[in-house]
Amino acid sequence: MKVEQIYTGCLAQGAYYIESDGEAAIIDPLREVNTYLTKAQKNAATIKYIFETHFHADFVSGHLELSQKTNAPIIYGPNANPAFQSIIATDGQEFQLGKIKIKVLHTPGHTMESACYLLFDENGKEYCIFTGDTLFIGDVGRPDLAQKSDLTTHDLAGHLFDSLQNKILPLPNHIIVYPAHGAGSACGKNMSKETFDTLGHQKQVNYALQPQTKEAFIEAVTEGLTPPPYYFPKNVQINKTGSASLETVMESGLRALSPAAFEAAANETGAVVIDTRAAAEFKDAFIPNSINIGLKGDFAPWVGTLITDIQQPILFVATAGTEQEVITRLSRVGYDNILGYLEGGLEAWQAAGKEIDSITSIAAETFAKKFQNENLVVKDVRKTTEFEPEHLADAENIPLAYISENMADFSKTETNYVHCAGGYRSMIACSILKSRGFDNVVNVEGGIGAIKTFLPVSAMASSY
Repeated sequence: MKVEQIYTGCLAQGAYYIESDGEAAIIDPLREVNTYLTKAQKNAATIKYIFETHFHADFVSGHLELSQKTNAPIIYGPNANPAFQSIIATDGQEFQLGKIKIKVLHTPGHTMESACYLLFDENGKEYCIFTGDTLFIGDVGRPDLAQKSDLTTHDLAGHLFDSLQNKILPLPNHIIVYPAHGAGSACGKNMSKETFDTLGHQKQVNYALQPQTKEAFIEAVTEGLTPPPYYFPKNVQINKTGSASLETVMESGLRALSPAAFEAAANETGAVVIDTRAAAEFKDAFIPNSINIGLKGDFAPWVGTLITDIQQPILFVATAGTEQEVITRLSRVGYDNILGYLEGGLEAWQAAGKEIDSITSIAAETFAKKFQNENLVVKDVRKTTEFEPEHLADAENIPLAYISENMADFSKTETNYVHCAGGYRSMIACSILKSRGFDNVVNVEGGIGAIKTFLPVSAMASSY
């Protein structure tokens, strides 16, 4: 028996490859299905089943393409209503895979079709459980993503409580919990950086598994929920109806455009220009009105959060050799309308005599000295949950995810000093502000982590 977690850090997502006696199953596959096909081929195994724990909101699944290439059926839990052929399993239904079996546990709450898959080893003993977004390490799935007119967040949280109490907690402590996500995913509030654990340990440390009333549980899991990213409902719909193959998206998006053709495409289509280079490169020279979302970071989730139209035409600037990676990551969250990339990168743009822009960026130490001696306008673009425990005194919190709705909170006359935790998000914010006509922005390198090393404790504050 083989159980392998295939973890994708930029999405904080775990897919799973399970194999026994020449037969394999994939749980929650990503869109780039060749990973699973290659693994099965290398092991001389046949992919027999494709299990989906629910209709995912944070990424486009590869279930349909994988099924088409393997003839393996797609399996959902009860209540699923996909627009394509699949097996809608019943609660408790078992599927044989080589010498092991996988049992469906219907666990509504995160969504109404959510299911966990309990794996029994060759000896018929419970070995592990694939919990999807029902149970995370240190957390549970948020219950506000599948609301309908007759189903509130409170209702879904109540269903989740019942699922945990009746389906998960009675299971033996030794089994391994394999969730669909880890820290960084927007599908939960406070997930651990660990990507698996024993159920016994989770019963000890996970707040959602502690003895409590249903009302106390509902209050705990619904407290502090922020609106989900814009692309979540779009991804759910794509996963219900199907999407183009990654090969098709790659073929259309992998177009090298000369500076003249790139500029013409931007002007003619109204495409957003995403510059995927590192902040340190971007700040010195970039195409005016382009947005910096660095590839080496939570690239896809931030694209999905900040570009609200999933059909928005996209042009991109990339470090040479990363073009395919950019398209792959965009496709993971359903942004398929990619028109091409700038051939030769920014060097070619400058060589063609095209206009460039820049952003002032200062070291944390320089900022700290100014902060102590001047009355600065400081904007902290971290999440509220990061800001509240510790922040610079008098800094204003404007989370990056909501920057478009809060443009009026940035000063039009004084310099806006923008920082985050480490510098990735603050450069995104500065590029957005620049594109909206704010020339009075300064990025603080290294974020709060670097800034506070140069300041006395008295310069810090807490909202508690």
